[in-house]
Amino acid sequence: MSYNSFGQSLRVTTFGESHGPAVGVVIDGVPPRVALDLAGIQRELDRRRPGGPLASQRTEADQVQLLSGLLEGQTTGAPICLVIANQDARPEHYEPLREIPRPGHADLSWQAKYGVRDWRGGGRASGRETAARVAAGAVARQLLAGCGVQVLGHVVEIAGIVASPAELEPEAIERSPVRCADPAASAAMQAAVVAAREEGDSVGGIVEVRARGVPAGWGDPVFGKLDARLAAALMSIGAVKAVEIGDGFALARLRGSAANDPILPGGAFASNHAGGVLGGVSSGAEIIARAAVKPTPSIRKEQRSVDGLDRPTTISVQGRHDPCIVPRLVPVAEAMLALVLADAWLCHRGQIGS
Repeated sequence: MSYNSFGQSLRVTTFGESHGPAVGVVIDGVPPRVALDLAGIQRELDRRRPGGPLASQRTEADQVQLLSGLLEGQTTGAPICLVIANQDARPEHYEPLREIPRPGHADLSWQAKYGVRDWRGGGRASGRETAARVAAGAVARQLLAGCGVQVLGHVVEIAGIVASPAELEPEAIERSPVRCADPAASAAMQAAVVAAREEGDSVGGIVEVRARGVPAGWGDPVFGKLDARLAAALMSIGAVKAVEIGDGFALARLRGSAANDPILPGGAFASNHAGGVLGGVSSGAEIIARAAVKPTPSIRKEQRSVDGLDRPTTISVQGRHDPCIVPRLVPVAEAMLALVLADAWLCHRGQIGS
């Protein structure tokens, strides 16, 4: 089993480290003769790219390079390999931390598992790995577009500030520096991120992703449930610590009469507390999931740790880090939702023989 791979019919394997030469992904299982727009893949990478007043100042162009799987603009059925060069890696920033594990990071646990860890920004455990996910997700989005499925993500909470957008429009979401469709909440969130950065600290929040146009019938019973796969996909993102589908934890506080979604003629529903999945299979309603994102663990404020001899010490992480990773996680969460749905579609297509 490869723990760097994801999916069944659509199999993606990411590779590369934060401060190595490049990160990238191999995507296997894309059907042949599918028109693939490389500009569309680049647009998604541009959305995740670092930079801007509220994000990491690491300067990466994140220009995608296609190595295989495409001929004259169409997929061939062969594995697709996409590579994104690391052009602004500065491993020297991490030299003082070579022997000091960073609180909130994977340093200590990976050292315990492998007996070695990549001290250059965490290596594979770095958020830089998500660039490869976004590239793969962009391919999945194009597959889903052919089925009439659209994926949309936005920020619903940062630093305890909760958004209540009147409507979700992609343009309005992207105009907000924090990808929040509620203008008042967006302004308050931005102020909270700036305040955290000035204090050498960080803040977390919640990202919501939705999929419109998913037909009923995708997903499998018991251990192959669509919501189980989606939860696993979102939880595989390094900064995510909790996931809920539909109304999630709020359902635990309702009675069945309030929690159940009434069924209307034609198979529609009067509400969508279930988040578009029933019994592990898509119901035809909009799929809705939320991911709780922890505060960025790399902060300038002093924290307690130990040195290479297990002696108590303090640590202040310098360098280029996001004071809030939540806005940049939106395209990553969208990518994981798209990969789960594209995989489910291909599995379903194989099961029903179409």
